[in-house]
Amino acid sequence: MAPTPEVLEATEVLSRTPALLADWLRGLSEPWLSAREGDDTYSPIDVVAHLADNEDVDWMPRLKLVLEHGESRPFTPFEREGFRRRFDGWSLERMLGQFATSRRANLDELLMLDLRAEDLERTGLHPALGRVTVRQLLAGWTVHDLTHVAQIARVLAKRYRDAVGPWRAYLGVLGDREKSGA
Repeated sequence: MAPTPEVLEATEVLSRTPALLADWLRGLSEPWLSAREGDDTYSPIDVVAHLADNEDVDWMPRLKLVLEHGESRPFTPFEREGFRRRFDGWSLERMLGQFATSRRANLDELLMLDLRAEDLERTGLHPALGRVTVRQLLAGWTVHDLTHVAQIARVLAKRYRDAVGPWRAYLGVLGDREKSGA
């Protein structure tokens, strides 16, 4: 049986994120990798660690929990800053490798689950959001990746916020674009 369109479409994006981040971030100097938008925000290297941590403790474990226990066993709350302890002292290269390995294993497992349309409607309990479906979890996983890719682009661009001069009005990634276009 073929995977559902939702699973196939999600894996199209999810399978590309590790290589995209590796191609984009590998070899960048420390000022790029440690850039932040402000206090209590993630740098690009933090995002990689966060995604690697999520890959092991969040998305697939929760999906399997829903399939095995439904709403009878709520999700374990996710420790958003847990990656800081787990990956303390790791190089970007090592984190990228961990992320890629875990993501590939999770997507292989996701495809082997051979989810049917009715499986996507199964529900679990999120500690903050309440009842969620497998379909929503899968979409959330995908958009989570896209959110962090966009975040990295925004953080990197803001390093040049003032340097772009008058072009700032046209560069929406800087967050203060008044006109459309480039």
